[in-house]
Amino acid sequence: MQQNILPAPQRAVAAARPAGPVVSPIEYVKLVLKEGRRRIVALCAIFALVALLTFVIGLFVAGRNYEVSVTILAQESDIIQPLLEGRAVPTGVTDRAGMARQIIYGRRVLTQVIEEGGFNAANMSPLQKDRLMEEVQGRILVNSPRADLVQITYSDTDPERAHRVTEMLGALFISETLATKSRESREAYEFIEKQVQEYHRKLTDAENNLQEYRSRNADAQPGSATDVNSRISALRTQVEQTRMALLEQQSREASIASQLSGESAVTSVQTRETLYRTRLIELQAELDRLLLTFTDRHPDVLRVRHQMEDVQRQLAQERDRAASGQSRTGSEDSQLNPLYQELRSQLAQTRREVAATASRMGVAESLLQGELDRSRRIAASESVLAELTRDYEVNREIYQDLLRRRENARVSMGLDQENRGLTLRVQDPATMPLRPTGLRFVHIASAGLLAAIAIPLGLLWLLVRFDPRVRSPQLIEARSRYPLLATIPAYPSPRERRRQVARMSVGGAMVVAVLLLYALTYAYKMSHG
Repeated sequence: MQQNILPAPQRAVAAARPAGPVVSPIEYVKLVLKEGRRRIVALCAIFALVALLTFVIGLFVAGRNYEVSVTILAQESDIIQPLLEGRAVPTGVTDRAGMARQIIYGRRVLTQVIEEGGFNAANMSPLQKDRLMEEVQGRILVNSPRADLVQITYSDTDPERAHRVTEMLGALFISETLATKSRESREAYEFIEKQVQEYHRKLTDAENNLQEYRSRNADAQPGSATDVNSRISALRTQVEQTRMALLEQQSREASIASQLSGESAVTSVQTRETLYRTRLIELQAELDRLLLTFTDRHPDVLRVRHQMEDVQRQLAQERDRAASGQSRTGSEDSQLNPLYQELRSQLAQTRREVAATASRMGVAESLLQGELDRSRRIAASESVLAELTRDYEVNREIYQDLLRRRENARVSMGLDQENRGLTLRVQDPATMPLRPTGLRFVHIASAGLLAAIAIPLGLLWLLVRFDPRVRSPQLIEARSRYPLLATIPAYPSPRERRRQVARMSVGGAMVVAVLLLYALTYAYKMSHG
């Protein structure tokens, strides 16, 4: 062993000073090797302990999970969709990953997986089945690399079971998605069909109420208000015209009555001779008019000549009676006043027209009052009729819209039943895993061996670096600032050398045993897996 040759006061001073970086790296390596030989058993024990610990961790943790993935492509139909645009409504799902999680994490799918996936669920209790479902659900990962892709990953300690379960999950997702689409379209069609029947009943009731109200109210007909307004306008015009005509006729009647009161019923007295002369003059004028057109032998001309001869003969006789001295009154004649007769006739006619016009105006006013009463009845029933008509129109519009939607839903249901709208196919099928995923035994073993080597070396370096005892002559010169004249090396005794060889043998045996254990385990893993 190295001897300390400093005096006691200087050793105390040197021990009190902090150790500084005054030793060269080569000297540090020598000191580490020296301390390692002294503590070889402890270091090998630490090496073996760390290596065995990582060995156990590698056996029970590494290389026990096998991951299998299946990728499903969800593709919309590029041919049918443009043809049926506006007629069929696709029931596609935008969140593919969310839809897949809802389906796969559902109890029905998980129950089928644990029953047919090789988990031996027949001998399990309901509680164990629930725990197994939770465990299986935790080992399923669903993501969506793209909008039209769904990737399902399942990990298990059994590669065959992992492959079988992954295939089942993919098949169940496809079948459940298509069934969900078909069920959604069918439920939509059934709902719309139910609404169609409901609104058909409402439309029929509204139509019956409208017809019943119109049958009870004759005036509650389409266009009645317009007809009544037109009729009222015409009757008012007629009343005004009749009133004006009545006033005119009444004024005329008053005027004729005034004229009639100033006329006498009989005209002045005239003699017969004067009458014959007047008649003769009229016949002579007529004869002259006929001779302008006809000859003297024409029947009309001859008739007029005969009449003139008769009048001349009567005139001659009247003259003879006048010459014989007969009374004048016998030869005189009186007649009614023709103007008086005409005015009386006009007055009677005007009075008849006044009575007719007054009667016509009374009838028109009565009709006008009836139309006004009818207008008031129509106005009173217009709000009820408008409400009934509005209910009918609204129900009819909704019913017609639901009929169109029902046909669209029927076409969509047909597309989903024939799987024409959305196509789900396996893009990357599940394959049998050949190697486990994650950290393998060789990785953990390599890391364990490196840690088993690094930990003892690190402990040795820390011991040499921070232990205050002096282990190098350079430290004496650096801390005491005095030159070192000589050093006395330490020589081990034969007993100490035998003990050193024994410690080296024990440490080497532990290292070889650990390395042999690692090598045999690695060879076994390579041959069986």
